[in-house]
Amino acid sequence: MSTAIMSEPSDEQAAMQHYLLCGTEDCQENGQFYCNDCHRPLCEQCRDEHGKNQNTKFHEIVLYRHRKHQLPVEKCKLHPTRNVDIFCKECKIPICSKCSTMKEHHRHEFDDLEEIYTEKYALQQGEFSKIQKYFLPNTKSLKSDIEADATKIQKLMESIRASMKAEAESLKNLVDEVSSENIDHTHTMEKSLLEMLKSQETIYDDYIAYLGKMSDDFEQHLSLTNHKLLFSETLKIKTIPETTKPVDPVFTAGRFSKDDVAKLLGRVNISNAEPKKRKIQPMEAVTTHMKSTEKQLEQSKEKSDMKQTLCLSSSVTKVREYSVPGVDNAYHVSVEKSGRLWVSDWSGTCNLVQTDLQGNQLQKIQTSGEGEGYHTTTQDGDLIYTDKDKKKIYRITPDRRITEFIKTGEWTPLSVHSSRINGDILVGMIKDKEAKVTRYNKAGNEIQNIQSDNQGQGLYSDPDYITENINGDICTANYNKKAVVVVNKSGQHRFSYTGRGSGFYPCGICTDVLGHILVCDNYSDTVHLLDQDGGLLSVILSPQQGIKYPCGVCVDDENNLYVGQYLTNTVTVYKYLQ
Repeated sequence: MSTAIMSEPSDEQAAMQHYLLCGTEDCQENGQFYCNDCHRPLCEQCRDEHGKNQNTKFHEIVLYRHRKHQLPVEKCKLHPTRNVDIFCKECKIPICSKCSTMKEHHRHEFDDLEEIYTEKYALQQGEFSKIQKYFLPNTKSLKSDIEADATKIQKLMESIRASMKAEAESLKNLVDEVSSENIDHTHTMEKSLLEMLKSQETIYDDYIAYLGKMSDDFEQHLSLTNHKLLFSETLKIKTIPETTKPVDPVFTAGRFSKDDVAKLLGRVNISNAEPKKRKIQPMEAVTTHMKSTEKQLEQSKEKSDMKQTLCLSSSVTKVREYSVPGVDNAYHVSVEKSGRLWVSDWSGTCNLVQTDLQGNQLQKIQTSGEGEGYHTTTQDGDLIYTDKDKKKIYRITPDRRITEFIKTGEWTPLSVHSSRINGDILVGMIKDKEAKVTRYNKAGNEIQNIQSDNQGQGLYSDPDYITENINGDICTANYNKKAVVVVNKSGQHRFSYTGRGSGFYPCGICTDVLGHILVCDNYSDTVHLLDQDGGLLSVILSPQQGIKYPCGVCVDDENNLYVGQYLTNTVTVYKYLQ
């Protein structure tokens, strides 16, 4: 009997992948079912035999993922050979069956401890689910709001500082302009005053010359030889010309203080407005969503129960093949609801081709995508694909209209997947030596980034292919890391699958309606089938089925498996569920 697969294995356990075997002695088949009474996994054949056996035909048998968790073994302190498996409702203590016959418990009512354990487990699982689906996402969202506010404040303050510098520079320019005008005015004033003084100087020069001439005239009049002149006329001297002194210019200093300058330049103040509380999503909304999701899961479970024949087939059957014109290598495959295919190439031209059910080419687009899962179909019938060179994501509608959908900034988008649960878009990206998975809503708004584990270590190396499981797990194939990395919908690392031997190079990856994970191993030319918790159930395709270099896989609504391979343009379709 195999050991149960843990939901969150450690790194060492993740490296030691094993098969989930049937719990029946000497049976080596895959244990897809579980008996809640025997607490052991069962294969399909043993399940049928279990139902026919008179001793076990009324046992409750469910799919393995719907199993009840077994009551932990605890020995009775009073009766060490007995297990504690009864709950005394009067004394409110767990006891063994022998304790129930003692006088201390006479006429007391008892409950099955395993039922109570199951209820408590479900209750605690519900509380744990609240952490994963409400408290943690909301807290991370609030933290993201704070980070966004911090970035906003930094940008705002940088803008304010730039405005202050510009205003100060403007004031400096005005000061320089006024100062220059004042200095020019002093030069004009000085020139005018000097011209006035020069004019006055000329007046006195002329008067001095006049006085020289008058002196000569007086000497002639006073000469004895010309005494007659003294009696003939009387000489008179003109008065000294009057001039005015210039009024001295006076500099009146400006009157201003630091506060005056501060008023001119303005100040930064905090508004008196009341701070708004950050909006926390009410628990009721999440609870309603959880109930809706649980209802959907329950409906899916009912459908699964109605189709008890829907399980792994004992063998894989080839259904049909498509030869896709316009491509040399079928690296990645996406299937529309109509059955039409989208197949991408990596042969220099990097073509993305759409074909009909007969393999006729309908569309061909040249992209920058290479050996990655860079396209996905949506529930609305659109195709989403990435452009690595332009760092953009595009949408193609059924009427063949191509529109730009998302810009990824500095990050190079590698892989993309459209959620079948809520229509979100999951994108695997790289930048330098970093890698992450980003979630966008249907409108193209970024709502989540997944990059590191709880220890701060990077989860991804190169998320070349990406998909989502029915429980919301995000599964990525990292070729260079040689691992399939799986996180839950909150971004917490669940497990990493590293194959079953020394060589493992994962490429295409997808999931099915039963929660299986299917991944291509390009190293061993195989396709591995994992359970929801990372346990290897089987190698469903290998070179024995003609498989070579499998690269792309996807499952359609009829549970058919499509496989694309390197070095051929053929897409092969298989039936592996029955």
